[in-house]
Amino acid sequence: MTDCNDLTVLVTGAAGQLGQALVATAPKGTHLVAVSRAELDIGDAAAVAAQLAQRRPHLLINAAAYTAVDRAEQERDAAFRANGEAPGVLASVCAEQGVRLFHVSTDFVFDGLASSPYATDAATAPLGVYGQSKLAGEQAVQSVGTDTLILRTGWVYGAVGHNFMHTMLRLHAERDTISVVADQVGTPTHARTLARALWAAAARPALQGIYHWSDAGVCSWYDFAVAIGEEALAAGLLERSAAVQPIATEDYPTPARRPAYSVLEKSASWRDFDLTPTHWREELRNCLQLLRAMH
Repeated sequence: MTDCNDLTVLVTGAAGQLGQALVATAPKGTHLVAVSRAELDIGDAAAVAAQLAQRRPHLLINAAAYTAVDRAEQERDAAFRANGEAPGVLASVCAEQGVRLFHVSTDFVFDGLASSPYATDAATAPLGVYGQSKLAGEQAVQSVGTDTLILRTGWVYGAVGHNFMHTMLRLHAERDTISVVADQVGTPTHARTLARALWAAAARPALQGIYHWSDAGVCSWYDFAVAIGEEALAAGLLERSAAVQPIATEDYPTPARRPAYSVLEKSASWRDFDLTPTHWREELRNCLQLLRAMH
């Protein structure tokens, strides 16, 4: 495990799926302070300053975010406050108090028109409010220009929280057939591997700038839904699975447009974090085993 001995780390958004994964995978010797949204409003500079002054962390990992992609189209102000303005508040206060900042961003900052994995310096062009708000957060963090690392990811799921895997498990159990979009391609990311990537970066004080992380491999939402049914059956979490029908994006209209292709180029992360990625299907298996152990 990564060496974070005597490192005091403040994790915001600790009640979310990434926050819980960070707590569960914290390296031995880490002094962990985990705060939920109810305990700390990350957009309140005075509250953040007081928390940092009291806890004196070396590093703050911001796992707090507004993640309701479709609802963001109607709740623009709420999305921009949480994803755009609050990270800038964190960055400013961290800079004032000499605290390193990690901020988690998204593949939705890209328009999905590419046909090969997006490099960290690829042009951003978000399609909806969620992606626009996350890009604003990246820019706010970078504008402070101090000890910050932005980690973009996508398709995050875990044994806890509301996510695609849990939705599919429910639908597989309830229905005979499920229709799932087959023309949006990306890479599922187990929250625990994302957490481990952040901990690996935490042990390397020189790292800063923008990095990308997801599990290895590529699939469509349709492929992911099929795999969830197959692997959950094998794990004994389902007694039956539904037939999954591939459909086009236009057959499943949503308030927010989504990128058709959101595969991230991750070789720099693999090298600089010194981590070997696992294939998304293997991580799905790991996640389902975790879920099984919880029940």
